[in-house]
Amino acid sequence: MGDDEAVLAELLRALADPVRLAVVDELGRGPRPAGELADVAGVSAPTMSKHLRTLLRAGVVTDERRADDARVRVFRLRGESVVAVRAWLDQVQAGWDEQLAAFARHVEDRREDGADDGRHRT
Repeated sequence: MGDDEAVLAELLRALADPVRLAVVDELGRGPRPAGELADVAGVSAPTMSKHLRTLLRAGVVTDERRADDARVRVFRLRGESVVAVRAWLDQVQAGWDEQLAAFARHVEDRREDGADDGRHRT
């Protein structure tokens, strides 16, 4: 597995958890402090901290300290992670589109050969 695949695999593993997926959904609306994210997800602060560490390690989110209160960490989505998932999904979609187009050509070729009129060639 190459570096890009390893990064994508870690990213997808991080997103596979329902709580972390809810955090990503919430951060899609804008940056939030960890406490707000815990409240929205319905988990304790220590549990949210574990989820946020996983998202940080995977590069899904970034954090910063507020100038007015350095104890408060504000989390936001990293656009690069969204781009990485989108690029992978686009590749998967292109593969499926190619396979479906090949199948459509195959069906059309069989139809033109008369194979679709109930007679089977041997």
